[in-house]
Amino acid sequence: MEAPPDNDVLWARSLHFTHRDGSPALQGISLGVREGEILAVSGPRGSGKTALLRCLSGLTPAQRGEIWFNSVPVHTMGPMTRERLRRDRFGWIDPAPVLVPELNAWENAALPLMLRGTSRRRAKVAALEWLERLDIGDRTRRRPHELTESERQRVCIARALAPAPAVLFADEPTAPLHRADRAHVLRTLTTAARSHGFTVVLATHDNDTAALADRTVTLLDGRRVHTVHLPPMADPEGRPACSLSV
Repeated sequence: MEAPPDNDVLWARSLHFTHRDGSPALQGISLGVREGEILAVSGPRGSGKTALLRCLSGLTPAQRGEIWFNSVPVHTMGPMTRERLRRDRFGWIDPAPVLVPELNAWENAALPLMLRGTSRRRAKVAALEWLERLDIGDRTRRRPHELTESERQRVCIARALAPAPAVLFADEPTAPLHRADRAHVLRTLTTAARSHGFTVVLATHDNDTAALADRTVTLLDGRRVHTVHLPPMADPEGRPACSLSV
């Protein structure tokens, strides 16, 4: 078993994962993510982006392959150890907001810190700081049912940022946001990553979002690709057209 390079905070080799219906999600993916890097994982829907993030974060064990975090093998960890790793070192943003309905906005954002044992006062200060940065500081005492979907997603992003994770996994984090809100939220996210020095692995099918990253890895049908060859298309008069490369 070969240890990863010293400058890679995350390193994966030959990851394979198959969905329950038998369709392949990952087919031999290998990659490294440097400390402090913002890495975009791009590709069309169904290309394996979410599966890759779930495997890298330990949410879903890969069926074959290796995953290392700071030279520690994640792929050999048991469920409880992976859970502690996710709680203490990783952050996660889903494409759709999921909050605890009984808690207000700042309590939801502070929840991971309080689960770590941080005092309620300190957790609240950190949560309020991020909610303010994400332009939702005036809604901190509202419960989820009193917030719009866009506001709920901002609370989820604040919840992921407040504990200052070593690695933040963001799966289409701006999907519920209006176009006018996306640029601000993404700018806040990338600025936070660079100023606090944490690593971001960002799944997106949007080219403008991927352009904000330091580097992009493209997936197609569960494999890394460099060039996507589209099949030839006929023009309106029936003549064959040239194939395209993206």
